[in-house]
Amino acid sequence: MEMHQLRYMVALARTGNFSRAAEQCNVAQPSLSQQIQKLEDELGERLFDRMKRQVRLTPHGTAFLRRALRILEEVDAAKREASEALDLQHGSVALGVLPTIAPYLLPRIMARFSAQFSGVDLTVHEDTTAQLLKLLHAYELDFALVSEPLHDDRLAVTELFTEELLLALPPQHPLNQKRTITPADLRDEKLIVMKTGHCLGDQVLGFCERQEVKPRISFRSAQLETVQELVRAGLGLSLIPAMARGTGRQRAPGYRSFAAPRPERRIVLAWPRQRPPGRAAAELVKLFVSLSRSP
Repeated sequence: MEMHQLRYMVALARTGNFSRAAEQCNVAQPSLSQQIQKLEDELGERLFDRMKRQVRLTPHGTAFLRRALRILEEVDAAKREASEALDLQHGSVALGVLPTIAPYLLPRIMARFSAQFSGVDLTVHEDTTAQLLKLLHAYELDFALVSEPLHDDRLAVTELFTEELLLALPPQHPLNQKRTITPADLRDEKLIVMKTGHCLGDQVLGFCERQEVKPRISFRSAQLETVQELVRAGLGLSLIPAMARGTGRQRAPGYRSFAAPRPERRIVLAWPRQRPPGRAAAELVKLFVSLSRSP
């Protein structure tokens, strides 16, 4: 079994046609057909059902395709790491990040990384924790910047920092004048939170539940900036990560810390244990750790 046979098999599975697969692989169709046949002979099983103008994977072919994709991914990763190890003038990094972190933390770190490794292509995928974990396990991301808890033993995790969640208040709200803010102050208040699926919303509601407070949920949003604008407009209160404090706005919400116990979230980097970050991704991880722990 040879690597080019696996690549031909994957191309044929994707296109469903010998001619298109051969064109995609830049090889003559008879040669591709011959190599597919050799692979089937070696395995002792048909991988494809041949029809007049198309081919379809057999059940054995479907199972074999998953293995072939995994093998090719590992080989490509090994080649990429070997290339990057020379001087990091070439390569790529795919980073996943929560939308409640991305606009506040990424610009400074991405600018620093791009200045230091200008030849490395850095791409960012912004999504919920559940979706980012799926992409991690599919090896479509090198690592993800998320918030605990993750509840996944298949992941390696490096903690970056713990961040306080602040109470965001409309500018004229009476709690702005109160000396000490406690969870009990949330009773009978309208609370604006992130929509279901966003871990920040779960963290806020979890804090309220632990403090035996049951506020009224008046609005859910997928955008943290929308939450803050609704607070500013006097439509409710919210708990906002400290990094998202809107200091530059005209008539920004008021931000207050709770008396102990204060709500917080832990920001971490995570990646599959079976696929540690390559050289370029490891350099970006080091930069995250360095900058997040510097004063």
